[in-house]
Amino acid sequence: MSNYILSNYNRIDLEFINGKGSWLYTKDDKYLDFSSGIAVNCLGHANQKLIKALQTQAGKLWHTSNLFRISEQEELAKKLCGYSFADKVFFCNSGAEATEAIVKIIRKYHYMMGNPNKKNIIVLNNAFHGRTMTSIQAGSSKSHREGFLAKNDCDCGFSRVKENNILQLKKQINKNTAAILFEPIQGEGGINTFSNSFFKDIKRLCKEEKILLAFDEVQSGIARTGKLFSHEWYGVTPDIMSLAKGLGGGFPIGAVLMVDKLAKCMGYGSHGSTFGGNQLACSVALAVLKEVSKKKFLLKVQRNGLFLRKHLEDLKKKYPDIIISIKGKGLLTGIEFSESTEKFCFLARKKKLILVPAANNVVRLLPPLNVSKADIRIAVSIIKNCLGEL
Repeated sequence: MSNYILSNYNRIDLEFINGKGSWLYTKDDKYLDFSSGIAVNCLGHANQKLIKALQTQAGKLWHTSNLFRISEQEELAKKLCGYSFADKVFFCNSGAEATEAIVKIIRKYHYMMGNPNKKNIIVLNNAFHGRTMTSIQAGSSKSHREGFLAKNDCDCGFSRVKENNILQLKKQINKNTAAILFEPIQGEGGINTFSNSFFKDIKRLCKEEKILLAFDEVQSGIARTGKLFSHEWYGVTPDIMSLAKGLGGGFPIGAVLMVDKLAKCMGYGSHGSTFGGNQLACSVALAVLKEVSKKKFLLKVQRNGLFLRKHLEDLKKKYPDIIISIKGKGLLTGIEFSESTEKFCFLARKKKLILVPAANNVVRLLPPLNVSKADIRIAVSIIKNCLGEL
């Protein structure tokens, strides 16, 4: 391990030097990757279409800054708006940056509407929205906030409510409430899903109270659930939404999609990003979007998600004392354990399967979206062997 890298990560002593499809390679071995860089490598490793897009653009132009027009950015924005509820897009470099932008845009909207005190945003328990100063305040983890805020664990403009509890949420709304922000499927918080009625009740509340609805689709978006955006399953659209992770297929890019009434409140100089929407990032994201937006591709994600879930549900029946539940949708899947997730991930890694833990004793399965059924069978077999050892 390097003595020169900040020790803010508890790194596993394992280095990958190559990758192809759903597999990662060390000098001596290969591992089945069901983490995808935490839902980032949505088309697997060394995808030829993404490599071609990157190489073609790299030979032309990398970066000019947003002082000038960027045709690749314009094309990507047009496609994202065409596939969604949105009228305008702002590009940045990560999910955390997208959260920052969402909070700023929400507050600026109410300020421009003559309501400068409407700044409070309601978020959900078990939420994760990034690691910047604003996003750790929106998130639920006390450890992420410890030592960073002026007051320990202060709400700083955010209030928290339980999931699927519309009555509690309604009670939290007051004259200073600006918006409700949540992940349609919580990733870091434990692959938590919500009822259809919860979505529809929240949308109704937002209309009644004249507040905004914001979705964080950084992990659940870009076809991860078998729809291009996970909120499509519930028939409810937001006013503003964040994307990142899978959008670049491994190349850093984030985006905020919004309706026109919000966009109109963000004039020249109101926000910015040096690298956001550069030619390289947008060219790769266009190649990703071209693949994952195909109906055949989305249907395959849905079918493989059901295939994986069926096998995991069978294991749950066989090991009811170890597996509490199977969670999630599509290829955003979680196994809730009664055992330690660290121990289980360690066992899986020994058997050459890469998994990633989440909160509340959940292990995430996040394979590339183009994973084969054969690779799913291998993963399930390894999981079964690990359960047998436990």
